[in-house]
Amino acid sequence: MVFPLEPDRLYVTDGGLETSLIHKQGLELREFAAFELLCGPDGHDELARYFAPYVALARERSLGMVVDTATWRANPDWASTLGYSTWALAELNGRAVDLAREVAAGLDGLPAVVDGVVGPRGDGYVVDDAMSPEEAADYHAAQVAVLARDGVDLVSAITMNYVEEGVGVALAAAAAGVPAVISFTVETDGRLPTGQTLHEAVEQVDAATGSSPAYFMVNCAHPTHFARALDAEGPWRERIGGLRANASRMSHAELDASEDLDDGDPSELGALHRDLRTRLPGVQVLGGCCGTDERHVTAIADAWLR
Repeated sequence: MVFPLEPDRLYVTDGGLETSLIHKQGLELREFAAFELLCGPDGHDELARYFAPYVALARERSLGMVVDTATWRANPDWASTLGYSTWALAELNGRAVDLAREVAAGLDGLPAVVDGVVGPRGDGYVVDDAMSPEEAADYHAAQVAVLARDGVDLVSAITMNYVEEGVGVALAAAAAGVPAVISFTVETDGRLPTGQTLHEAVEQVDAATGSSPAYFMVNCAHPTHFARALDAEGPWRERIGGLRANASRMSHAELDASEDLDDGDPSELGALHRDLRTRLPGVQVLGGCCGTDERHVTAIADAWLR
């Protein structure tokens, strides 16, 4: 498998897709499922409009871009909850890849990576009905296979809250012949919701898969939450290749209970990322998660480049 990122080049990606669609573009998303928008042309256009500022940012700064598919909820359990058949789900995953390719074409020759997003089987914040690595690989195999068949450059497991599911996605990606990225979320203490440390999680996935993930990320947590996890020295820190932080300092439980969007302070978020740079020499991908938009990603990229 070919590693899709050019060495020594910074890539940006987008921010909080679902929170931006809901709070900035005024859309309703059942179960946070952005893939439903691909059922019709209006939804396709709303997603294209969402990605446009990030394409502009990459072009203005001459950066690469990782273009995500809108498929974080596009797995069998969530699709069944929303009333989609297996066939319809595969079709919508394919449409998401097509849209990501359209977005990537707007970079006018700058490096573009189409990233097939795989979300957790259950809640992104709470570990419920945990699977074994083998069960997770079997569960996610269908979505990963469709994304790989339709031409993504890599597959990213986003907001993994326990190791075994991350291992399963990595195994499914290896079977489909596509590079994998595993992104963990952490609580305010810098640990996964299971209580495991971030460095233990990275090392466990690498040990279980023969270091098959292309790199790891941290997402859906504020830098003040995961900065303390980086105090653990060792080669595992070089395996962190991307950051997608939340705008808010609130905990996952507080975010779940909040009805209002907390978009934090973009400048502060950028400065906090800059403070992490010396401890994370492997980071090439910068974006955002809940509550972030192009303002935050611009501030993060500019701070990192200084």
